Amino acid sequence: MAALGNQGTVTEAAGFNPEDDSKRLREAMKGAGTNEATIIEILAHRTIAQRQSIKEAFKRSVGKDLPDELRSELTGNFEKVVLGLLMPAPVYDAYELRNAIKGAGTDEACLIEILASRTNDEIRALRTCYKTEYDRDLEEDICGDTSGMFCRVLVSLLTAGRDESTTVNEVQAVQDAKELYEAGEARWGTDEVKFLTVLCVRNRNHLLQVFEEYRKISGRDIEDSIKREMSGCLEDVLLAIVRCMKSKTGFFAERLYKSMKGLGTTDSILIRVMVSRAEIDMVDIKAEFLKMYGKTLYSFIKVRSNCHQSWFLKG
Repeated sequence: MAALGNQGTVTEAAGFNPEDDSKRLREAMKGAGTNEATIIEILAHRTIAQRQSIKEAFKRSVGKDLPDELRSELTGNFEKVVLGLLMPAPVYDAYELRNAIKGAGTDEACLIEILASRTNDEIRALRTCYKTEYDRDLEEDICGDTSGMFCRVLVSLLTAGRDESTTVNEVQAVQDAKELYEAGEARWGTDEVKFLTVLCVRNRNHLLQVFEEYRKISGRDIEDSIKREMSGCLEDVLLAIVRCMKSKTGFFAERLYKSMKGLGTTDSILIRVMVSRAEIDMVDIKAEFLKMYGKTLYSFIKVRSNCHQSWFLKG
């Protein structure tokens, strides 16, 4: 659940004229070579809604799809970023989930990132887009590619059934914390279903209270207990849920940091977070990144990645 006041670095361009933008993009792709600076100047500084208008204007005036034309002109990560920018948010989420599932292997981290962080409305929209775009059922595809309790947690998140009110039931919060403790730290083995029931269903404010009560009862942070009791993808998805409840912007700041620290950069994570959050809460993610790591996100990306991601951060 996004905090009130969240804002993106990409906002509506003043004096927006989709026909003019379409013409400039067409000229940027004419002849030998491509004027990448013009593509960046336009697409990185228009909202998703404005980009849809540009796509429509381009098709009217040229008789071709803008994404297809850009795909033929661009390569690598630049192409991935630009094509991602041209997709409405639920279409982009569906596209990323499809890529995470299809082919050999599964990108579990992508499934976790998207499903643990989206609102009920966002999950319903991406499920619909997945069906429309690929004529496949997302739940069936996820069940075909994952298993066990990890699969059950993802399916629970896919139902978009989380309470999104702000009500905190103090008595229930204490009971939930007690049951989580008894399901994990206080017994031999772990009752994983209890973690699913509480973490995938309760609202954010209630869960924050549960986490406080849990610390009082167990003497540990809920994250520490999950790390002790779980492993693998189940541990990863439950930690992601907890961190999104505590601070969604902190969750994404950490995702960005981990995608770039050490040798090499996990460009797929970097691209996905930057594209999907640019218009939602990137200003807040930038501030959280600075607070958590003592470096600006802009400087970190410039030094550690050759992606065209720093476009979004000037806002």
